[in-house]
Amino acid sequence: MANMRATPADDDQPDRWEAQLRKGALEMAALASLWKGRLYGLEIIRFLERHSRLVLAEGTIYPILNRLKTEGMLTSEWVEAEAGHPRKYYSLTDAGRKRLRLMAEAWVSFSQGLSQLLEPVMDTKEISQ
Repeated sequence: MANMRATPADDDQPDRWEAQLRKGALEMAALASLWKGRLYGLEIIRFLERHSRLVLAEGTIYPILNRLKTEGMLTSEWVEAEAGHPRKYYSLTDAGRKRLRLMAEAWVSFSQGLSQLLEPVMDTKEISQ
């Protein structure tokens, strides 16, 4: 996502809007990070930073993972590490895979429609007028 900074005249509206947009996409992003296999919490955070430019704190991702687990979208298991402490790995359930597919379909349809709507806004010829 673009790094949007509001000016005092904007009354911070773009920052709040971007925060709400990110918040709405986090569940889908968390599920998508597990599509290819299990990961532990910090791996999920790093995966999202690398692949989506979402920068999250541990305090943000763990409540989402716990809620998704409670809803039956994820399973978790503690795995002993060769060095260090045990790690809690998360995996998608069949219900989680199904939900992610539905979310992805809705996202693609929604974002394609918005992209078409925004084409004139992003046209550099229009901006310079």
